[in-house]
Amino acid sequence: MKHRAQRRPDVTALDLVGGPERVEIQLQSYDDGWPGAYLEHRSRIRAALTASGVDVDVDVEQIVIEHIGSTSVPGLAAKPIIDIVVAVNDITAEEDYLEPLLAAGYELRVREPGHRLVRTPARDVHVHLYERHDPAVTEYLLLRDHLRTDAGDRDLYESTKRALLAKKWDDMNDYADAKTDVILAIKARARAALGR
Repeated sequence: MKHRAQRRPDVTALDLVGGPERVEIQLQSYDDGWPGAYLEHRSRIRAALTASGVDVDVDVEQIVIEHIGSTSVPGLAAKPIIDIVVAVNDITAEEDYLEPLLAAGYELRVREPGHRLVRTPARDVHVHLYERHDPAVTEYLLLRDHLRTDAGDRDLYESTKRALLAKKWDDMNDYADAKTDVILAIKARARAALGR
């Protein structure tokens, strides 16, 4: 694995590469092909990072590569975008992970403090990059795992998304922000169910 002698400062502001994008967001019924699409991209991500000298092992606490978001929850309607979270050792060491992912065909969309997002040119796969111990990674997995096991909250989340999609959104980030209150409530119930 590559190591730099000294960690550099992270970015301090949001850089939305290409600016806001008007998008038409549509939910579709759960697609049994989504897990397979995730596995293909997990392999692609792993190959890119391994070729660059970054240790990647999804079974050992090195770099985490996990399917997240609605497409990772069987039975949940979703916009047909595979979301993947990748946890790296140092978010500021972009040469270790960003350059290999760009070379593998992903495009940079977001650079902000603690987070990078790359996506496919078709915009059907979003790869969220965080540092390994960033609480955001745990939060994504908490929500995913709870929605996989709690039908009531899964239904609530889907109905919330459907209601929000009845509106026009100038940017997908605005739509995502509008779901925040419901997501926070679901995660609170998930923590309670786990005794946290």
